[in-house]
Amino acid sequence: MTRPMFLADFQRLPPVARGSVADGLAAAIDTVAQGAAPTHAFLRYGWYAAALAAYGGHARTVLVEEDGEPTLALPLVGVGPALLRLAAVPGCYWPFRSFPLARRAGEATIRAALSTLAGAVNGLRIGPVYDDDAAAMPLIAAARASGWAVLDRFVADSWLLDMAALQAEGSWPRGSTLRKNRFHEKHLAAHGAPDWRFLAGTDWPAAFDALAAVEQASWIAARTDGSDAKFTATGHGAFWRAAAADPVIAGMLRAALLTIDGSPAAFSFDLDAGNLKYAIANSYDPAYAKHSPGKLLYYRNLVEALGRGIARVDWGAGDSGYKQVIGAERGPAIRDWLLLRPGLPALAGRLARGVWRRSGH
Repeated sequence: MTRPMFLADFQRLPPVARGSVADGLAAAIDTVAQGAAPTHAFLRYGWYAAALAAYGGHARTVLVEEDGEPTLALPLVGVGPALLRLAAVPGCYWPFRSFPLARRAGEATIRAALSTLAGAVNGLRIGPVYDDDAAAMPLIAAARASGWAVLDRFVADSWLLDMAALQAEGSWPRGSTLRKNRFHEKHLAAHGAPDWRFLAGTDWPAAFDALAAVEQASWIAARTDGSDAKFTATGHGAFWRAAAADPVIAGMLRAALLTIDGSPAAFSFDLDAGNLKYAIANSYDPAYAKHSPGKLLYYRNLVEALGRGIARVDWGAGDSGYKQVIGAERGPAIRDWLLLRPGLPALAGRLARGVWRRSGH
């Protein structure tokens, strides 16, 4: 008599992961991004294509499939002399430079990615990324355990605002803050008719012109060469306009805009990923500085976001003073990482560890 075999009687085989290197940006980047952590959902084909269009470079993509399904997509661009075979993850510094890793990916995916990388490059720069990055940290940990030289350099601390938690405590935003804001809004109106707007979706890319107009009137244009401006032609405007061509990314981009008599006076620009808001940039026309237009606008912006279900704000690095006044607290450190494969590259990396760390800022 034949005994029936149940599903539990069969031995479950470990997942099979295979890595490959494709020339250019792989279409599967979007598939992986859709299955990645919500914080990384914007790391799509259009994001990397925008970086290549704005900043140059020829891309390759390390793609890993686990049991036939894409689970990791790691775009690469060459950096330095070709003889050194060094690469970096392309993208934009805001909010970070990382890559998509599917939440269902297992250790087999990471091992396959490392093996494929070792055959494609001598070293890989990832960053800046956060110390809790959902994709970079598993790859970095596996590289360290596999004999790669892992070099890090500190960039800055991040600042996080948990609006939902503060509101639950009944302490945000404070009534005194709102009263001060109403006072300033009343006097701001003496300059002309104020209009407060929220931009999203189909407002892009045309709305970038209004943000650029504010930057051109701000301290960035007056005190610097303007290369760090986010939306001007001499800054990073080409990147954001190209990124917004992807309707999924455009749907994540949000901004609050203040105009006075129809002229742009202040903005606050963000990228919403799930219930997290990345605060990318804010600026104002100093002609209205006496009445704190930037502060008035970002409070309105945050309250509006809270009403849409945004719980936390990632303020990124820098300007910790006003962020702490709002209620932000120190978050994970932001670092640049350099991974050098086992052998001579790893040996050279260990000797140069101090130089790499001192080059951070």
